[in-house]
Amino acid sequence: MSASIARATVRAVSKRKLLATRAALTLIGMKVGVRTRGCNGLSYTLEYTKEKGKADEEVIQDGVKVFIEKKAQLTLLGTEMDYVEDKLSNEFVFNNPNIKGTCGCGESFNI
Repeated sequence: MSASIARATVRAVSKRKLLATRAALTLIGMKVGVRTRGCNGLSYTLEYTKEKGKADEEVIQDGVKVFIEKKAQLTLLGTEMDYVEDKLSNEFVFNNPNIKGTCGCGESFNI
């Protein structure tokens, strides 16, 4: 029996440039704020952003980055933000212990 011999060619590569790879996914940050509107005073706002504003507070939890507008920082203190999916809707829900009252439709609140 004859033994199989594998042949390989080895080449030296000189001056090879390493190319930076692109990320498979680019995440955009989310900015949370409050605005004066609705029948009860304030409502939440959500915006996409790529960078933190001067007065924004940055919150990082479980690898997720959220920016909070300066005007909303005291309003949102202690608030839990959750994403809820059910048969009728997909939405962010804010469980805010600072709220004193809400309107009938649930879109605005007062503190």
